[in-house]
Amino acid sequence: MSAPRYERPRVEAERRSQAALERALTLAFWDALERGPLPPMAALEAAARTVGALYRQIASLHGPVPQCGCGWQPEPDEDLIRLEAMLAAALIERSRPTLLDLPVQGRA
Repeated sequence: MSAPRYERPRVEAERRSQAALERALTLAFWDALERGPLPPMAALEAAARTVGALYRQIASLHGPVPQCGCGWQPEPDEDLIRLEAMLAAALIERSRPTLLDLPVQGRA
């Protein structure tokens, strides 16, 4: 079921923001690997620690006395399960084939 018409702009804006954040994180990750001797697993561990620290900081702003009006209430156990599920899904997700992956069938 799709989002109601009045929610679509918000949902689309959130998707664009998520995509921008994902691009920025990906670029920072690969930049860190290219700049120095850093094994990939060490870089991934640093990224995980950073995500944990960000969660703690953001949760502290949304705790018992919220300082933000967005309405999110931290639920550390549930949020951890959600983050773990996203990580697991990303690990098993297969890339979708593109036109470059298809065998040539003739000439155009």
